[in-house]
Amino acid sequence: MKITRISGLAAMAAAAALVLTACGSNTTAAPSAATSAAGAVSSAVDSATSEAMTSSSSSDTAGGSDTAGGSDTAGGSDTAGGSDTAGGSDTAGGSDTAGGSDTSSSSDSAGGSDTSSSSSSSEMPGSSSSSEMPGSSSSAQSAGGATGATFDAAGFKCATGDLRSSGSTAQGKAISAWITAYNAKCGAKVNAYGGGGSGKGITDFTKNQTDFGGSDSALKDEQKGPAKDRCKGSDAVDLPLVTGPIAIAYKLNGVKDLTLTPKVLAGIFDSKITTWDDAAIKAANPGATLPSTPIQSFHRAEDSGTTENFTKYLKATSDWSYDTGKGWVAQGGTGAQGSDGVANGIAGAEGSIGYVEWGFATAANLSIAKIDNGGGAVELTADSAGKAVMAAKVVGTGKDLSLKLDYATKEAGAYPIILVTYEIVCSAGNGDKAALLKSFLGYAATDGQAALTKVGAAPLPAEIQTKVIDVIKGLS
Repeated sequence: MKITRISGLAAMAAAAALVLTACGSNTTAAPSAATSAAGAVSSAVDSATSEAMTSSSSSDTAGGSDTAGGSDTAGGSDTAGGSDTAGGSDTAGGSDTAGGSDTSSSSDSAGGSDTSSSSSSSEMPGSSSSSEMPGSSSSAQSAGGATGATFDAAGFKCATGDLRSSGSTAQGKAISAWITAYNAKCGAKVNAYGGGGSGKGITDFTKNQTDFGGSDSALKDEQKGPAKDRCKGSDAVDLPLVTGPIAIAYKLNGVKDLTLTPKVLAGIFDSKITTWDDAAIKAANPGATLPSTPIQSFHRAEDSGTTENFTKYLKATSDWSYDTGKGWVAQGGTGAQGSDGVANGIAGAEGSIGYVEWGFATAANLSIAKIDNGGGAVELTADSAGKAVMAAKVVGTGKDLSLKLDYATKEAGAYPIILVTYEIVCSAGNGDKAALLKSFLGYAATDGQAALTKVGAAPLPAEIQTKVIDVIKGLS
């Protein structure tokens, strides 16, 4: 069956200006200011979210001229679902592009490894609601992370200047909100996040076109050498900052409660299960009335960490026969550019299904399937995603904090299809960017974690958060 490729609608979001009490550029805010700053992240998320739903712009400029996509990206398009900028309106200088003409890395086979990797999509998914995602109660914070750690209490201080970044668009909404809130708090000019996908984020970083890169997968062995060269002989480290569940989103009239198993998912995405009334789907949903509607599956057209994580899940839990990696290699289905492209494709086709980050699925008002790994059907919530990431183990050495996820978990109440996005940064050799890198990433690891449930993500578990903070403090 021929694979079709379509272009997704980029949901470009302009970060809204925040009105809040900011600390001076080199001062430490009082505890009350820290509380205001944490609230600023929430406000930034809400305004960015609302803007994302109404904007159809395909490209922003970096200081007026330099784009974050350059001419080549994974999948042969300028960006994953649209063209993000590396600087946006906050560019200081704007002379460097976050990508230039470098092509993002080709599909990497994970060889069955479970080291967490993940997504790439286009822009920030929008949601007109300011309320938190389903299940994002206070218990989500205790299950999914220690959001009580604050910027000031952890000993971080504001810094000024500009930073360039690009990469995984799974974290686009979260990092854009962080940038807006941090710039307002500290008077900095951290540039708008460039997006473009995980492969591009790594390539831009190793080519020294960005100050840090975003990726849903930790650096692979063959990427560590170029990264070390870029860091002037120091190691680059993977810092997990965003936990993002991958939703199995679908559109099927009259069916709002659906449970799928790994075996059924593998059959659907390998074009072996082709109608919704297939016996295997019925067996997972006893008593449900399922139509004979043909199934149309959507996958990412370009290299994507979301694809890598989803295929790792299938490989770990079913008879999935294909290699894992950022590129989609199974037969059949429809390829869509970026996570917004997948979400929009599902929304426009009755009987469709696809894998997409949680925030994009909810923004498009798509139904989301429960997943049964063998321990019972689990609904996707902040709580259930947080419970799964609590089982993640740090497998990186030294200061590197790459994680291993247990996709095959059967723990009751744990949603197993998750990803972690990393910020890849030099452990040393950052020169005059060191202070701002330490300050901004410190903000993301502390105050920034409190807003993640509003953008379809979960905060870091306390143990991992503490390790991330310690590594960030040591950046030089």
